[in-house]
Amino acid sequence: MSCKILRLREVKEITGLSRSTIYLEIAKGKFPKQIQLTGARSVGWHESAIIQWVESRQQA
Repeated sequence: MSCKILRLREVKEITGLSRSTIYLEIAKGKFPKQIQLTGARSVGWHESAIIQWVESRQQA
């Protein structure tokens, strides 16, 4: 399993979602939460969590 951290740009490309939709879905608890990276405003997502989310959407 990959330990790669994806930034917002990559998450948008993989999911096809906009920035605002991603954060709206996080607030609803329907999207993997971001993790804090170094720096005050730097966040990312575990690649495995994003891939798992995409796969669960394809099965639904």
